[in-house]
Amino acid sequence: MRRLRCLFKLAVTPPEKATGGSVYPAPRSFFNGWCWEGEAVGDWNNAETRPLPLADLGERYRRYRLADPGAEEAMALSLRRFGQASPVTACWRGSRAELLDGFKRQAAAGRLGWSTLSVRLVDVDERAAKAAIHGLNSVGGRPSELEEAWLVQALVREDGLSQVEAGQLLNKHKSWVCRRLALLERLSAEAQVELRLGLLSPGLARQLTRLPVGNQVGVLSAARRESLTVTEVQGVIDLLPGATPEQEQLLLTDPRSALLQAQGVSSPARDSRLSPAGNRLARQVGMLRDLLGRLENWQRHPGLAELKRDDRRLLAPQFTLLARDALRVANLINDLWPPEPVDEAI
Repeated sequence: MRRLRCLFKLAVTPPEKATGGSVYPAPRSFFNGWCWEGEAVGDWNNAETRPLPLADLGERYRRYRLADPGAEEAMALSLRRFGQASPVTACWRGSRAELLDGFKRQAAAGRLGWSTLSVRLVDVDERAAKAAIHGLNSVGGRPSELEEAWLVQALVREDGLSQVEAGQLLNKHKSWVCRRLALLERLSAEAQVELRLGLLSPGLARQLTRLPVGNQVGVLSAARRESLTVTEVQGVIDLLPGATPEQEQLLLTDPRSALLQAQGVSSPARDSRLSPAGNRLARQVGMLRDLLGRLENWQRHPGLAELKRDDRRLLAPQFTLLARDALRVANLINDLWPPEPVDEAI
């Protein structure tokens, strides 16, 4: 069986000035090799660049990219001030040019009322198109894990690649491909929605995929309610498979106490006089007081000396906001809670 090999060499080529305007050359060796056992299949060095009407640019590959209205607005400001600094990239599908990279520039140009964009046209098949989307969006950053998962799923489920071949195509290990697939195929619908909206971190999503879909909702609910870290969620998931119904209830109701008990550490006593909500609030107040105490000690002692001048300048606005928020909370406490002496031992 022939093995798929693909080596990426990404290079950003600045526009060159020439008589009559700017000329945008093709990128240098985006694909150093795209071949089946050495047979060349694609070469971008001779890619054509030309202006095309916005209305002629297809968006069939937009489904692999998350929308970002804020970035589109920033791009519109950039285009208005500096013009189009580099061409978008597209490939022919039939008689239509389909965008591979440059969706934010396309949306921004539409906002500005532009009629055309400079487009680099490349000759790639479906598999190479998806690899190009991943590679082009990895220059100077990286796609989100959800975007990577969409591309991997399309390569494996639609284009028929094995996980090993998809990894070779994207220059990734098979385990990376497996994790991306799991984000879509082993994650509950509710968690997928939160991941897409940015309400669920990729790290927490990866931990949830270790559970059957039906068990993910309870853990996700507990993680949100108790503000669990990814490490704490990992601990809860580690304990769930061998837990009795009573232990599972404790894990989902009071996960931190359950984790401490599993480690042989006695957890803080629950105040039987308080409701479950009252006990949660008491723990949050204790955590907040602990953090405030650490911050106070850090500022009173040599902590400030560790900062550079720019650190202090950049952090000053955050401390101003912290002081404002702390004052608001203090005022609410004075208004809503009886002025009884506070037991410092609590």
